[in-house]
Amino acid sequence: MSSYLEAFAKWFKLKIYQLEVTMSVYIFTPIEKFIFYSVLFLLVSLTFIATFLYLPHHVQFIARRAWFYMHGDAQDSILDVVHNAVTVTKSALLGSEKTVEALGRAADATMGIVREL
Repeated sequence: MSSYLEAFAKWFKLKIYQLEVTMSVYIFTPIEKFIFYSVLFLLVSLTFIATFLYLPHHVQFIARRAWFYMHGDAQDSILDVVHNAVTVTKSALLGSEKTVEALGRAADATMGIVREL
């Protein structure tokens, strides 16, 4: 266990050294180093938080878009649901001829609107 911890500490120190040499942080004064590392920490933490907050929603959006491109719109299933709802409503309200005719016209109008969507 301690060998893993020591290896990680050695790796981490190496990465800090590489950062200081690459970005010339080793020539900064202590206050400049503090400001540099504070800004670096702020940027890394904000990126990390944004990734966890927004990436799942973005991946879900892209997956839905890919599903739409591969399989098309589910308009036929929407039409079936509306048609079934209108049929059930017609059968439930079979009281008079005028009601049935009005429901038939409403059903045709609804189907037309749904087809246009």
